[in-house]
Amino acid sequence: MVRWRSGTVLSVRRSWRGAIELDVETGDGLLRALAYPALVGDPAPGDRVLLNVGALVMGLGTGGYALVVALPDRLPPDPADDGATRDSGHLVKARYTPLQPILLGVDEEASVFRKVMETAESLDGMPVITADLHSALPAILAGVHADRPSARVAYVMTDGGALPAWFSRTLDGLAGRLAGTVTTGQAFGGDLEASTVHVGLLAARHVLGADVTIVAQGPGNLGTGTTWGFSGVALGEAVNAIGVLGGRPVGSLRISDGDGRARHRGVSHHSLTAYGKVALIRADLPVPEGLEPALAAEVDAALVPLAARHRLVRVPVDGLDAALRASPVPLSTMGRKLDEDHGYFLAAAAAGRHAAALLDR
Repeated sequence: MVRWRSGTVLSVRRSWRGAIELDVETGDGLLRALAYPALVGDPAPGDRVLLNVGALVMGLGTGGYALVVALPDRLPPDPADDGATRDSGHLVKARYTPLQPILLGVDEEASVFRKVMETAESLDGMPVITADLHSALPAILAGVHADRPSARVAYVMTDGGALPAWFSRTLDGLAGRLAGTVTTGQAFGGDLEASTVHVGLLAARHVLGADVTIVAQGPGNLGTGTTWGFSGVALGEAVNAIGVLGGRPVGSLRISDGDGRARHRGVSHHSLTAYGKVALIRADLPVPEGLEPALAAEVDAALVPLAARHRLVRVPVDGLDAALRASPVPLSTMGRKLDEDHGYFLAAAAAGRHAAALLDR
């Protein structure tokens, strides 16, 4: 459950869109903490803060912060409610937790986009790329823009990882390159809020004007090492939503020769389960050419069961390495950089390239 600490802010380390990193002195010593100003206000040196240190104590990979729960001596004012802002909505996210935000859904009556969303029924054949991990997002975007630099690409963030979009430094670094972010389900903090992936996809197309959309969870990943116990199962459900709404699903395969865990080498069991057992709609599964021979052999063998359900597409990779190296944000997955797990990022970029090619068909 929750591990509580009380401390005093010593200094502000750095900030990015929606988040502030702090040094906090506690009875356990100096801790690195993270605050979301939209939830708790703006911490300053000298403020007393209440912290949740559970993820930090457990050493979780993407949760290496003490999280600020409140500034008890300097509470933020109630948000203004002018009847047409984010705070005038009725979408409750992170529901019935102490920090549940109440937000304006893109399709709510008070939303300026209500009329657009009332008539939005189809994705009009828009290519939509699904990915298991948040780390695939910049690589997929690089693949799209390598061939179609003017393409408008939106991001639909699901709630399998971090719930606040503000946690992602990747999103902050991609500002101006994405058409926008739609946070769906329990996730929040995007440019638009949606209750479901279906609504999020329609908003990406009809509100953000996306040519291509990427669906992936926020930073972090829940997994137990069992067949069904991982948050990426939702990929298959996203493929079904894309198909129902008249989009063109493109599955980014999680490929790796750098992961030390056997279940993720070659093609990860996450991809094999989500696309092979959950997705009921036929999707394109791009397979990058140019993989190292041993990895290519592993990938080809693993994909045999998926060939009857989906369309395997071989994608040339010329120019994709350069596009990946030109990414405006660092590429990293599970602590491995581009050259430490090249196949992973190449597969994501290939999915982006294939989606861009579909715009011409």
